[in-house]
Amino acid sequence: MTGLDLEITALLLPRAELVAAQRRQMFELLTRHFEGVTRAQFERDLAEKNWVILLIHEPNLVGFSTLLVYETSFRRAPVSVIYSGDTIVAPEAWGTAALPRAWIAAVNQLRASFPRGRYYWLLLTSGFRTYRFLPVFWREFYPRFDQPTPVDRQQLLEHLARERFGAQFEQRSGLVRFTHPQRLRADLSQIPAGRAADPHVAFFASRNPGHAQGDELVCLTELCPENLTAAGRRMVGPRRTGILPVSILAASETGKMPVLRF
Repeated sequence: MTGLDLEITALLLPRAELVAAQRRQMFELLTRHFEGVTRAQFERDLAEKNWVILLIHEPNLVGFSTLLVYETSFRRAPVSVIYSGDTIVAPEAWGTAALPRAWIAAVNQLRASFPRGRYYWLLLTSGFRTYRFLPVFWREFYPRFDQPTPVDRQQLLEHLARERFGAQFEQRSGLVRFTHPQRLRADLSQIPAGRAADPHVAFFASRNPGHAQGDELVCLTELCPENLTAAGRRMVGPRRTGILPVSILAASETGKMPVLRF
């Protein structure tokens, strides 16, 4: 069965509501794709997040993304931020749009709980596939190959990175080098020859030459409808079948676990 054939259920739930079996499956999925992951480190990182997206093809977990949603300030004005932590999709689900659909729907829903100021995605990435999400779904994002980062966005990016990662953030390179990095396994970290010609992928590789060792490039994009590409707008509209609009209701609104089916 190919990724396009999978029926995937997407769950958005508060991190505190994860049950032991879900946490175990998340850890097992992460260790199949990353080196240098310990259970203690996984649990520490997870404890820092407040929301989780799970992608399930019954009975298996085929992907997840952990989120920290918070409000901070920049130049004496409020700023709302989504910081995405561990994110992985199993290869058998690569051909689906389940993660971007669920991710965009989730951050749109969570905006209601963090309404103040402009809304940004603070992304760390050590993999070119994750970096490619930016040009596919968002019109304006930084850093990028075809234009320099505007001064105000660069200052905001550096402010958020210093605030969250401290001395592990290197301003000159724009990279975060964790003391105990997670490294994509060799077959996933290598950039295939056919992808290296993509200017976005080539830019990622040049800005993050140590990506295979777990170095993380800090990226920033504003989360607003006007910043979505045509592909991004399709992620928030009805599916081609017209059956299912993408929306996720927070558990507090329904009293039940929020569920989407793809």
